[in-house]
Amino acid sequence: MYFNLYKPGRQTRWAITFACQLAFVLFGYDQGVFSGIIGNEHFLDVMNHPNDSLMGIIVSIYNLGCFTGCILNFIIGDWLGRRRAMWFAMGWIIVGAILQTSAYGVAHMMVGRFITGIGTGIETSTVPMYQSELAPANIRVISYFFDYGMSFVAQPVGIAWRLPIACQMLFAFVVVVLVFGLPESPRYCYQKGRKEEALQILMKVYDRPADDPAIRREEADILEAIELEREHGEYKWRTILKKDNVQTGRRVALAYGMQFMNQMGGINLVVYYVPEALESNVGLTRNLSLIIGGCIQCMFVIGSFYPVFYSDKVGRRKPMIWGSAGLGISMMMIAILLSFNGTSIETATASAAVAFFFTYMLIFGASVNCIPWCYVPEILPLHARAKGTAVGISSNWLWNFFVVMITPILLNRLQWKGYLIFMVTNFLFVPLVYFCYPETANLTLEEIDYIFAEPDKGAVKWSLEMRKERVKNGHRESMVGHSSRRRQSMAGSMAHGSKDDGKVGGGREVQHSEKV
Repeated sequence: MYFNLYKPGRQTRWAITFACQLAFVLFGYDQGVFSGIIGNEHFLDVMNHPNDSLMGIIVSIYNLGCFTGCILNFIIGDWLGRRRAMWFAMGWIIVGAILQTSAYGVAHMMVGRFITGIGTGIETSTVPMYQSELAPANIRVISYFFDYGMSFVAQPVGIAWRLPIACQMLFAFVVVVLVFGLPESPRYCYQKGRKEEALQILMKVYDRPADDPAIRREEADILEAIELEREHGEYKWRTILKKDNVQTGRRVALAYGMQFMNQMGGINLVVYYVPEALESNVGLTRNLSLIIGGCIQCMFVIGSFYPVFYSDKVGRRKPMIWGSAGLGISMMMIAILLSFNGTSIETATASAAVAFFFTYMLIFGASVNCIPWCYVPEILPLHARAKGTAVGISSNWLWNFFVVMITPILLNRLQWKGYLIFMVTNFLFVPLVYFCYPETANLTLEEIDYIFAEPDKGAVKWSLEMRKERVKNGHRESMVGHSSRRRQSMAGSMAHGSKDDGKVGGGREVQHSEKV
């Protein structure tokens, strides 16, 4: 069901952007809301004061639900389409929020969180394909300080943690209403043979007539990509590790590894458990832990401004390298300073450790937070992009679940030694990115295919040389010609090119995601 609620052109584009960002507001809110709840006394009473292992499962089962929702969406998402998948996701989230809000036991809460997670998984694997904007980083802070404010509300009993959870439904209902006025993805319509509808959508989104060169070029690109997909057949799971001329298996593995790095650096220790870490490891009071925890979350917001303005300029590799190094140093300093527990200087060193929680969150927001989300669709060839993205996103949720589940045990039983685990993983990511991950910023889709198809040099070295030439000569001309080998590379990877102007892929550069 579709209602023509928005004017063509800018208003439609803004509506799409707003709806997608609001969907990720919900994602960010869900991520942050439990951080300020798990220490609430009434919540602990209702949950019968779970031990650290059970608390880890209660929190992390949401991420397991997200993993399930991701897999579910890649099974039925093509049948649903983008708009209906968003509605479908909001339905799961609303039901899950109702169950969590009304929970009076561990099993009740876990079922609610798992169902909410399914909706979030569907949402996060749909919205990036519909519109390239990701979640504003400040949304976790909103939910966190909402939790903090509600912690002072004593009556009615339980409202301090039930109301923040219930507010998830407000965002979901607004998204449901907004989607009624949004068009379907034109690529999805072309794929389903609804060409006239797809053309009308392109005209509405860009506010241009059907014979406009930009509309015709966009239509030609989409149709050529679909034709190539049909000509060479759909990418099958069983061929995921099979070698081909564009190294598809390796590129899927790189996508998986990039999202692995996003989670295994220890970010969810800070997102979910920083008040508990400050209280149990640093020795602060509960109220001070909540306040400082909220300020630490604010550093995420500040750091996130850096990639907004500079990610395409500095590339993908450099932020991942210096970001991982910075995160490792922060974890190392936290471990060192907390290791003085039980000595005469423990108060001073524990207080100093707080500073490195701030640096950790600042660095993560500026680097490892957003790079994996834009790198995954960039590194994958077109014919494997849908399933490769599924692999990448499932990696994120699977390891998210793992980290969130074990963190309470690390904090309570290993104390400062637990931070050494994440110190090691972050330091290991530095050489991994340096030696294994090619640069993708400012390169066209075929250029990325070519660096894997060309056997003369390694993909990393090729990518750095091509990007250097691209920056030196400007963005007007592709660095790859239409030789027979390169044409075969394009066919093998399904990356489409424009035959009209002699530029590969129409000279278009890779951005964070495919735009509607």
